[in-house]
Amino acid sequence: MHRCLHRRAALKAMGILGPTAFLTRLQAADSKDPTPVPASFAGTWTYRSFLSNPDIQVDFDKLEFARATLAIETAPFGNLRGRLSFDDDFLALKGSLFYGNPFTARFQGTGATPNTQGWVYDYLGFLVPQWPNGIAQRPCIVGTVIRTVPHSDGKAKAGVVASFIAVRRDS
Repeated sequence: MHRCLHRRAALKAMGILGPTAFLTRLQAADSKDPTPVPASFAGTWTYRSFLSNPDIQVDFDKLEFARATLAIETAPFGNLRGRLSFDDDFLALKGSLFYGNPFTARFQGTGATPNTQGWVYDYLGFLVPQWPNGIAQRPCIVGTVIRTVPHSDGKAKAGVVASFIAVRRDS
């Protein structure tokens, strides 16, 4: 019971719990002109993912899992849409945004081109807060990705997990 009260207080302090927060979400969901994805997520990002290998001796270049362009579109409140592009191939992205500290994105990428047909990846990312005295800090999303479905060629197995960072590009 004691732990539950602390969670309620924390959620209320973040504006996630309480009549005002609920009403705000309800109004946004019913609105004909939905609140767009916050500018903090919408935009173009340089995406890099890395194999989760704890061996400090492994050369950094051998940890690369993927590199791509992450484009997050302006979407209705709480929704995420976009694409993760690898040159001419890409994954179509669809998911949700959760407002809190930090802001969180949970989305799925599905193959949308002949070379990515059948690919399914799931992502969980957190928008890194800005440091008050940071110098030239760029907005970034950090998180984790899992290959949900194996690739049809049998070489890329399901269940592989990697860490990722996406750094916002200039407009």
